[in-house]
Amino acid sequence: MEIIDDIFGNADMAPMLITWAGKLALALAIYIIGKWIASKITAALRGMMKARNVDETLSQFLANIVYATLLVAIILAALDSLGLPITSLFAVVGAAGLAVGLALKDSLGNFAAGVMLVMFRPFGKGDFVEVAGVAGVVDEVRIFSTILTTGDNKQIIIPNGLINADTITNYTAHDMRRVDMVFGVGYNDDLKLTREVLTRVCANHPKVLDEPALKVFVSNLGASSVDFAVRPWVKTEDYWTVKGDILEQAKVELDAAGLNIPYPQTDVHLHQVS
Repeated sequence: MEIIDDIFGNADMAPMLITWAGKLALALAIYIIGKWIASKITAALRGMMKARNVDETLSQFLANIVYATLLVAIILAALDSLGLPITSLFAVVGAAGLAVGLALKDSLGNFAAGVMLVMFRPFGKGDFVEVAGVAGVVDEVRIFSTILTTGDNKQIIIPNGLINADTITNYTAHDMRRVDMVFGVGYNDDLKLTREVLTRVCANHPKVLDEPALKVFVSNLGASSVDFAVRPWVKTEDYWTVKGDILEQAKVELDAAGLNIPYPQTDVHLHQVS
């Protein structure tokens, strides 16, 4: 208490304390009010992007960037109101940032790759993709990594740097896909009948599209078979259903028509030596 009395009783200290108290109050006001305004601006930005059907991953990322930028500006304004040397502070932060950047260069590379994925959007949540040698459904695109769920329900976390540096195959980017299948029949079989059977099997499937038109043609004269390429078009979500159905039904129909599907055989000849 005596120390406090000495400070406030000192005519030189009292104005200084009052000045600092005023600056501190102003800095806190700038921070609190600025943070409230930043949250309102960010919320308005999210609402605007949602109303315009902007991709959820992109809108969340942009909103976070805007909020972080506004928050940094608010903190700098608050420090400036206290009379702190902002230029010197920038120099210190820059030196520290360089050291941290060198230590975390791989993470920063993944961050940069994440920004590229979010900005250019080669795929989005729910797409079935093949990236970095892994195929699965995209669960979430994060800043540093992307999470996939495989067909057997395994969760795979892939660094964004690996994705951005490799080929990206998006199987669900379009509404339609072509199912490519090959059926081989014997050289002695009726090729016209084979084409009719394969065409009928595809045309009778309810999920095969009329347009683009189905293609059935001889694609190769193999070592032991005449190969027919069968290429129906389907909706993307029906791809595996249609492929499985046609493979099964084509085998049944070809057998019923007396057409043979050759398979590799080895003939062994034994010669008796006296």
